[in-house]
Amino acid sequence: MQSIVQGAYIFGSGRQSAFTTFGTEAAWLAGLTGWMVLGAVVIAAALAALMYTAGRSREGALTHKQGMRLVLWAGGVVPTIVLLTLLVSTLPAMRPISVKPGDLRVMVEGEQFWWRVQYRPAGRTPVDAANEVRIPVGRNVELLLEAGDVLHSFWVPGLAGKMDMVPGRTNKLVVHATRAGRFRGQCAEFCGLSHALMAFDVVAMEPAAFDAWLAAQRTPALVAGAGARLFAANGCGGCHQVRGLSDGTIGPDLTHLGARATMAAGMQKLTHANLVRFIKHAPDVKPGARMPAYPQMTNDDAATIARWLEQLQ
Repeated sequence: MQSIVQGAYIFGSGRQSAFTTFGTEAAWLAGLTGWMVLGAVVIAAALAALMYTAGRSREGALTHKQGMRLVLWAGGVVPTIVLLTLLVSTLPAMRPISVKPGDLRVMVEGEQFWWRVQYRPAGRTPVDAANEVRIPVGRNVELLLEAGDVLHSFWVPGLAGKMDMVPGRTNKLVVHATRAGRFRGQCAEFCGLSHALMAFDVVAMEPAAFDAWLAAQRTPALVAGAGARLFAANGCGGCHQVRGLSDGTIGPDLTHLGARATMAAGMQKLTHANLVRFIKHAPDVKPGARMPAYPQMTNDDAATIARWLEQLQ
């Protein structure tokens, strides 16, 4: 419940609203919910009519014909109509979205308290990223959901249903984005101290824009400059990968960090001030984060690294 309450409106038009849909499955679920609410209203109205009729019967006993008609409508016709309506509206949501051998697959692994992402286009080298999932509009995408430490849960209310992430197991979720935009997702399984701060963005892009973006992700990062030297000198590359400079795998991939809208797994906007603070005091900003604090680092050095990271686009 903590992750649901934090910054999200499940009903309405908030960033995590299940009714602000951009995926086929989420649209089906929202439609089914509407039909269920309508069914509940119809049943409530039928019960109210039944109670009203029963109240009137005190003035005189119902005839056999009136009683049979009441039983037929309240106990047969109305429930049958409601159940048939729910059945018909449920069938589309029960139909699985299929993927073909050439469709894009994206591995998403939950770790305390961030998201490891790897794009696996058919017949091409995988591309690593972190804390942001990009998918093309109008194409089926298979998400391979894993957990690197404890239980997590992948949930993007506007895209599809919730799927648990279990250590040692790969769960699969096929999604289909219907419109472009940036939408919020959240870990929906309590996983530790900063569970509520473990979010991410799903960016649905037009197919041509997505293909160009994915091709650009294969290019090495800018490795020259004072920021790159300080990044290496402080051992940052031991945990973080920046293609062309370092190949660390313990922490998030930072190769194209500057192109992301958020940082710290969706916790904050990607700004210079936020980067500097996180570089120096990560455990204070995000309790439970494995990245150590760097109190010995000067503000100027942290700012230099931050400016360099912002250029990695």
